[in-house]
Amino acid sequence: MDYSTLFSKLSTPTKMAAQSSSYKALSLKNCSSFRNTTAISLLHFRRSSSAKLLPFLSSYCTHSGTEYYSSSKRRSRGPVMAGKGKSEGEKQEDGKYKHTIDLPKTAFGLRANSVVREPEIQRLWDENQVFSKVSSRNNGGSFVLHDGPPYANGDLHMGHALNKILKDIINRYKLLQNFQVHYVPGWDCHGLPIELKVLQSLDQDARKELTPIKLRAKAAKFAKTTVKNQMAAFKRFGVWADWDHPYLTLDPEYEAAQIEVFGQMALQGYIYRGRKPVHWSPSSRTALAEAELEYPEGHVSKSIYVKFRLGSVPNSCKLLEDFPNLGLAIWTTTPWTIPANAAVAVNSKLQYAVVEVNSSSVDTNASSTNKEKRLGNVLKEHDKLYLIVALDLVPTLEAKWDSKLIVKTTFTGAEIENCRYVHPVDSRECPVVIGGDYITTESGTGLVHTAPGHGQEDYVTGLKYGLPVISPVNDEGLFTEEAGQFNGLDVLGNGNIAVIECLEKNSSMIMVEPYKHKYPYDWRTKKPTIFRATEQWFASVEGFRDAAMHAINQVTWTPSQAENRITSMTSSRSDWCISRQRTWGVPIPVFYHVDTKEPLMNEETIDHIKSIISQKGSDAWWYMKVEELLPEKYRDEASNYVKGTDTMDVWFDSGSSWAAVLGKRNGLSYPADLYLEGTDQHRGWFQSSLLTSVATNGKAPYRGVITHGFVLDERGFKMSKSLGNVVDPRTVIEGGKDQKDVSFGADVLRLWVSSVDYTGDVLIGAKVLRQMSDIYRKLRGTLRFLLGNLHDWKDDYVVPYSELPMIDQYALFQLESVTKNIKESYDNYQFFKIFQIIQRFVVVDLSNFYLDVAKDRLYVGGSSSATRRSCQTVLAAHLLNIVRVIAPILPHLAEDVWQSLPFPYTIEDGHTAKFVFESRWPVLNERYLSFPEEEINFWGTILELRTEVNKVLEIARTSKLIGSSLEAKIYLHASDDVLLRRLLDMCASDNDADTLHRIFLTSQVEILSSLENTESEDIPCTGEYLIQENNKVWIGVSRANGLKCERCWNFSLQVGNYDDHPSLCGRCHSVVSQPIPALAAAG
Repeated sequence: MDYSTLFSKLSTPTKMAAQSSSYKALSLKNCSSFRNTTAISLLHFRRSSSAKLLPFLSSYCTHSGTEYYSSSKRRSRGPVMAGKGKSEGEKQEDGKYKHTIDLPKTAFGLRANSVVREPEIQRLWDENQVFSKVSSRNNGGSFVLHDGPPYANGDLHMGHALNKILKDIINRYKLLQNFQVHYVPGWDCHGLPIELKVLQSLDQDARKELTPIKLRAKAAKFAKTTVKNQMAAFKRFGVWADWDHPYLTLDPEYEAAQIEVFGQMALQGYIYRGRKPVHWSPSSRTALAEAELEYPEGHVSKSIYVKFRLGSVPNSCKLLEDFPNLGLAIWTTTPWTIPANAAVAVNSKLQYAVVEVNSSSVDTNASSTNKEKRLGNVLKEHDKLYLIVALDLVPTLEAKWDSKLIVKTTFTGAEIENCRYVHPVDSRECPVVIGGDYITTESGTGLVHTAPGHGQEDYVTGLKYGLPVISPVNDEGLFTEEAGQFNGLDVLGNGNIAVIECLEKNSSMIMVEPYKHKYPYDWRTKKPTIFRATEQWFASVEGFRDAAMHAINQVTWTPSQAENRITSMTSSRSDWCISRQRTWGVPIPVFYHVDTKEPLMNEETIDHIKSIISQKGSDAWWYMKVEELLPEKYRDEASNYVKGTDTMDVWFDSGSSWAAVLGKRNGLSYPADLYLEGTDQHRGWFQSSLLTSVATNGKAPYRGVITHGFVLDERGFKMSKSLGNVVDPRTVIEGGKDQKDVSFGADVLRLWVSSVDYTGDVLIGAKVLRQMSDIYRKLRGTLRFLLGNLHDWKDDYVVPYSELPMIDQYALFQLESVTKNIKESYDNYQFFKIFQIIQRFVVVDLSNFYLDVAKDRLYVGGSSSATRRSCQTVLAAHLLNIVRVIAPILPHLAEDVWQSLPFPYTIEDGHTAKFVFESRWPVLNERYLSFPEEEINFWGTILELRTEVNKVLEIARTSKLIGSSLEAKIYLHASDDVLLRRLLDMCASDNDADTLHRIFLTSQVEILSSLENTESEDIPCTGEYLIQENNKVWIGVSRANGLKCERCWNFSLQVGNYDDHPSLCGRCHSVVSQPIPALAAAG
């Protein structure tokens, strides 16, 4: 049986044993039988002054992470323990061999001092123009991440931080990948929120004197000030961008490009004007797009069931003959729309029934079971009441109305088409019509009150039947004169109540009850909206919907389910209302004839206005006269026209950024490689950009789209000032006035961003940030250790791979595997996996094993010894790889390390990388990855065996058999002969680094061929390690043989054999007998 067979067989079962805790119980023998004289003599030796050599090494100990036992108790780090002794107040004496120890040396601090150091590093980047220079020098192709513009109306919140840091991580990674990265930051500067901010800052008198031009000037000033403040905050996050040349939607060149997009859509027939229902905000007095709505939980409407008395029927229909006093039962959650009712719609395929309402069974006081539910008088005023309802809803309505409904006859919806009923408010006759699939039996009565002026589906049905579009509501949400008796009432307040009372008075009310459902609110004012028919400008999405759906399929969506979301939103959209009744925005470039009101808008007028705006900005629309705004050929007719007063939807503003930025700026490309925004942008910027791009160019403006979730507090609640749970990114970075508001720095915030699965909602709070800070601190400590132990390193010292000890080759294999996995995670935008890998490898695995073992040969192995140089070869590889793979996430830390490198780093083209982002991504080393599989399995076994050895060492320490692990001798016996021989080979290895006692951090290891003569007196503490069902490794611990070396603290039989250095072991004697290198001597 060869090694490869054994260790390929051992690998997986061994790991399973570790995970399932299927180890044999460790047994403690009677330790008191150990010879006391030996213990006393060794204890006396341990107290000699030579045991206290290095009083200041403890700060270089790397963090151990999570281990079975506290390393300070069970482990020995050689002479580094002297530093611990001093920190605990022991009297220190300099050892005579101190100058022979290679101490770590670096100016790199253990504390980040991020409040000071991060801004210093950012100034270093700015002064040296690192971003632009690295990007221009790269030759691996172009990468364009197009920035979705945040709104310029306030301070940044944690959602902004998540978004911008994610973008920066991607851009910085692409820089290291040799891409020319182009990232132009943008801001959305028009719209109602900014206009409201301006108005709120003025008193009543000032508002009265506010002309459109003055308002726009104040709005522009406010937006630009906000942009300046937000830009400074983004920079403090460590975000790299072309900050000197951002795009603002208020810039004249941007506005002109937007007008151009609008013109192209208009000339292709996609822009039209019409009177149709749109979302209207009475609180903002403007139309709203779907993306400007929110649907808060808990909205309650007054829902009503109403009887519409049937007035006439077609000749073929005998319903009125058979059932006098017959009515249509409808249900609505918007009673205020009843005055605008024009029809009742039914589903042609549904079964309907005439039901007799058993009036004797009606309890008009049934509201006792539901205090807010009220039955109408219509149920008690008629001896025989007949209603038409959907057959499937009869049982539901019986329970709802607290009455018995007797089915008298049934028919399909198609059979009652063109019946006519009497309007319950103004007594006009209206028809029964056939609606669409939106009429179901999920709720209501199966008959739908239809008001084309107040609903999209109603409007579509109305077009088919030529129904009047009645909308007796003004901009403020008040009934107009057209509403008759309700004139001047608020439709969402007393107007709603008045309609209900009128229906009750007219004996049409069946029941009123509260109805809890999702209802659209204005996302800015947080107040309810209404559907209202007004004259607006629309983009006909229906005209290019198929092309948009095809374009969606060509895009890479992350996460993949995002495609389903935008597909469903786009496929159901027929029109996009793009006009707004506000002053602060880009004007819709249209003129209206004074008499006919017909719009004037063609290629000539649009191009002329675009030309004016590109030079003077959109303010020109307000201060220039009509004759100046019209092209030459129309100027004689200028007196016949007036300028339109509508502005464009802000989503049309930002949705044109691909044209204004990607299509105009040098170095940028269209489509962009990537868009990255919050998941709410499927109905916002992602969609508006898609629609404008497809309408004009037939393709999406992006090749890939990434969406992230919302940021919640640690308990999963939405952040709110009223709840006091807001986590402010500025406070996280800089600290706050309250002592509990610790300054963590930008890198800790960035580390948090990398740690979360951003594809869903993410949590943040004080506890989470403390965890991130702890991980950051440990990572920094590991990097400091690497720097400190490479203080005398030169490239000339590199040990060829073939000459490296197996432990070093294994370490390089692990490093290369980790680097490869991290690259794959960056490529897939799975940053949380990178965080997990870094945390596990750098903070835990590397520190707990390789660096722990490496200290002995680094400190006492001899400055220029082969074993130290081989270790430094590995450390240099780790330092250069780790600092570069973390750089996109932790750029300040990476640059801080890079500026502390004790040696220059030259990239392939011969250029010396003065900054970490000049260094490029680590080149994959296939030789490191070719480490034999059987060796990988074997070293996995050794690591697990080391864990079990440490357990037995801890038992020995607890029983006071030993103090540190260097006072121990390990005995091993393997039941498998192949493993036994491999362990014997390691003990006899010519390369000191591969020997088991160095790996276990003990003074000796002995491999036993059998357990026949192992007496408990000689080996007091034992345990067993189960590799497979029948493969065991027996572990024993005793006191080490020999005396303690004054220099390395290992116990050896050689101590006392050298006349010139009687207190040293053989290895240390060889080191100190050599000429002392200048660097070591200087230390």
